[in-house]
Amino acid sequence: MTNLIGKVAVVTGASKGIGAGIAKGLAAAGATIVVNYLSDQEAAGRVVDEITRSGAKAIAVQGDVSKTADVKRLFDKTLESFGRLDVLVNNAGIYRFGAIDAFCEEDFHDQFNGNVLSVFLATQEAVKHFGPEGGSIINIVTAGVSLNGPYSSVYAATKSAVVTITRVLAKELGSRKIRVNAIAPGSTETEGAQQAGFLGSEMETQMIAATPLGRLGKPSDIAPVAVFLASDESGWISGDTIFVSGGLK
Repeated sequence: MTNLIGKVAVVTGASKGIGAGIAKGLAAAGATIVVNYLSDQEAAGRVVDEITRSGAKAIAVQGDVSKTADVKRLFDKTLESFGRLDVLVNNAGIYRFGAIDAFCEEDFHDQFNGNVLSVFLATQEAVKHFGPEGGSIINIVTAGVSLNGPYSSVYAATKSAVVTITRVLAKELGSRKIRVNAIAPGSTETEGAQQAGFLGSEMETQMIAATPLGRLGKPSDIAPVAVFLASDESGWISGDTIFVSGGLK
C-alpha cells in the first residue's frame, strides 16, 4: 500500500466532488490534509470530520485561490498548523458550457481566473514552502482536452492551458526536486454534475455510450491516481497528464 505518512497535502476545492475524494484518498494513505474551500464551510467540515474520524489529521481553510491574499493565507495556515508542505493538488475550478453565440467576456475571465490563474497563484506560493526533498504538484484537468467537444470552447481552453503549464513547470522546477503532473478525469458523478442537470440527462447517456468501460467515473476512481502521484513511488514521473476516463479520450 502506498505510504504518505509524514506528508502534508493541500487540496484546493476539496469540500466536495473530485477534490473531496482526493483529500480522503490521500488521508487514507497517511497524509495530513488541508481542505481548501471557497464557500461551503459545512461540506468542508464534513470532509475534515470523515478524515479525522479515520485517524488522520485535517483542517479546513476558506479561500478563493484566484486571489493572491487568500492563497498566501491558505499556505500560511498550513505551515502554522503542520510545519511543512509536501503535496499540492490544484483541483479548484469552475465549468460552464455554451455555444459561441452565448459567449461573453465575463465567462472568459471567470473561467480563466478560476481554472488557470488559481493554478499559477497556488503553485507560486507552494514552491516557496516545499523542503529540500522537493514536492509533488498535481493539477486536475479534464479528458475534454482531447475530445474537442462542442459547447466547451472556453472551459477546454482553460484546461488545455493547465496541461501546458504542467509540462513547462515540470522542466522549470525539476532541478528543485519538484514534480508536476496532471490528471484528466472523464465525466464523473459529483455534486456539481448533479446540480448542473447532467446526471440523468441525454448527455449522460451519450457520454456513457462513448466511454469504452461503459459508465461514468467516481471520485474514488481518481483518488488512487492522485495518491500514486503524491507518493515517492512516482518519483520518476513528471510533466505527464494521466487520463482517468474509462478509455474516453
